[in-house]
Amino acid sequence: MASADTFAPAPTRAQSRSIAARIWRLALSSVEFRIGLVVFVVLLLAALLYPEISGIDPTKMSIRDKMTPPVFLGEGWTWAHPLGTDQLGRDMLARSLVGLRYSILIGLTTTVLMLMVGALIGLVAGYYGKSIDTVLMRLTDAQLSIPMIILAITILGVSRPTIPSIILVLGLAGWPVYARVMRSTIMAERKKEYVRGAMVLGATDLRIMFTLLLPLVLPPMAFVAVLDVARMMIFEAVLGFLGLGVQPPTPTFGNIIADGRKYLLNAWWIATMPGVFLFLTLTSINLMGASLERARNSIYGGA
Repeated sequence: MASADTFAPAPTRAQSRSIAARIWRLALSSVEFRIGLVVFVVLLLAALLYPEISGIDPTKMSIRDKMTPPVFLGEGWTWAHPLGTDQLGRDMLARSLVGLRYSILIGLTTTVLMLMVGALIGLVAGYYGKSIDTVLMRLTDAQLSIPMIILAITILGVSRPTIPSIILVLGLAGWPVYARVMRSTIMAERKKEYVRGAMVLGATDLRIMFTLLLPLVLPPMAFVAVLDVARMMIFEAVLGFLGLGVQPPTPTFGNIIADGRKYLLNAWWIATMPGVFLFLTLTSINLMGASLERARNSIYGGA
């Protein structure tokens, strides 16, 4: 039997953390990442703090103040509603920021769920191979054949949409991509000497998968997953626009824009303001995600 000394040593958790730190530092050195990070942090803090500090209820109606224009239009405006009000007199700044709060929550949570489910399925399929891999990959192919938005509309259309149900539906619809990436990575890692050495030393399959392989390959996937946060925020807004997102009176980007489309001619800011916040948030996330992906490719390409 071969000695354990003949095998390459396993990458340690410290080495995995070092790789993640290198990716982070390299991304942070880019101007695009810093701009995206600053914009995202400002928007996140505003979404978390402004509705609470201002004391403005985003669902409170005031017919007397309906369709008040934003301050920059220069006529009929008031500092009490700097971005104007909607057709029911509700403050647009507070509503947009609360909508941003829910959008980020759903985007982040959904992406984490997709990553967890996909990573687990890909890990098992890539490590065991053979019949287990065949079954799991056929399941993945079947899931990939159904467009995410069609699946979400079908399920949410026959049930009352809530935040947990939206997260669950989008998360369970988006995991196949992560499963395929994880599977291919694990299949390559499984052939390396440190895995063979762990097998020779008597390590169980679970120990190899969850203490050697998963900590090594998950951080790079998590960095790439940042881009999916923006994608999930778009899906959430689309579902809200179609009436299948979080239901009123809770404000979300989708249902605010859907309500405002009727007033584009005489109160265009109702639909435009949440769109501006969504655009800024998506742009900041895409800047960070693209920088992280370039940093990851640079490190692994030069390895």
